[in-house]
Amino acid sequence: MSTSPIRKEVDGALLAFVDRQRPNLLAISDELAPLMAALDALLAEGKRLRPAFCYWGWRAAGAVEEDLGGTPGERLHEGIVNAAASLELLQASALIHDDVMDSSDTRRGQPSMHRRFEALHRAQGWPGPARAFGEGTAILLGDLCLAWSGEMFETCGLDEERRGRGRAVYDLMRTEVMCGQYLDMLEGTRGEATVDTALRVVEFKSAKYTIERPLHLGAALAGGPPEATAALTGYGVPLGIAFQLRDDVLGVFGDPAETGKPAGDDLREGKRTVLVALSLERATPAQAAALQRRLGDPGLDLPGVDELRQIITDTGGLAACEAMIARYTGDAERVLAAAPFPEEARDALNALAVAATTRRT
Repeated sequence: MSTSPIRKEVDGALLAFVDRQRPNLLAISDELAPLMAALDALLAEGKRLRPAFCYWGWRAAGAVEEDLGGTPGERLHEGIVNAAASLELLQASALIHDDVMDSSDTRRGQPSMHRRFEALHRAQGWPGPARAFGEGTAILLGDLCLAWSGEMFETCGLDEERRGRGRAVYDLMRTEVMCGQYLDMLEGTRGEATVDTALRVVEFKSAKYTIERPLHLGAALAGGPPEATAALTGYGVPLGIAFQLRDDVLGVFGDPAETGKPAGDDLREGKRTVLVALSLERATPAQAAALQRRLGDPGLDLPGVDELRQIITDTGGLAACEAMIARYTGDAERVLAAAPFPEEARDALNALAVAATTRRT
């Protein structure tokens, strides 16, 4: 089975869940309609990687569709689909809050949530600061997505025994990503990130949250053996690091038409990524001074972005980051090749590894 049916079913599960919630919000007030419209737009996009890793973690741990009455190759069992799809609501929460903290203008090719409601405030001519209204609304909508992620998981349709096993993983994942967000903000504030400290942020903000914990969630729901979970960690952690390093590269060198974000947005936001740390580590004093001076400048224009891109390339920071991506991806692939997984799950996880590390968005 390819990974494509998983995306289709996750999309359907998300749409159905949000549609069930819609009357509850509109019964409170029809003035909540803009929140639902904004969430609809955000959830319509996305790579659905976390649900895919969750599902294939489930299959890698030995679960088969027949166990729950599903039909392989046709319709996946709605219980595991709903549980996996709930991760998209958790991701929506993280993205909305992350954009507020980073003062990002766009997300997935459209205005970020706080900018969307800031614009609504201005369009309506309401009194008071538009920025505060936009940020406050985004925080509340992010909180709502976080609450709904838990509700969707708990009402997924799997029995309590399975959900109980998965709940501990879900709770740990939510804790880790919030701690990772704080560490990321801390590194940006200090402005002194090293490769090691930047990798620590990568592990907890992205690697575990994006790949390892979704895999563990699927395995826990399946009741998989410890050796399967250990193999999923050996595959998931290095792949998660490679995934985030690719994101670091795209944040500086990505095509806005494909990434949905302005060119060099990570540079304007002053993100202390592994890519930046590698560049500073290799820079001459003049290069380091120029990079430090312009990094985090919200008014950085395209010539300024090009200047910093050139420094990152000339120092060897970009080449070093690409080498790290290849090394971590290779580590994940070697563990996967030896893992005690069904062939179908191994093939799907291999395809996901390629998708996660060679993407352009």
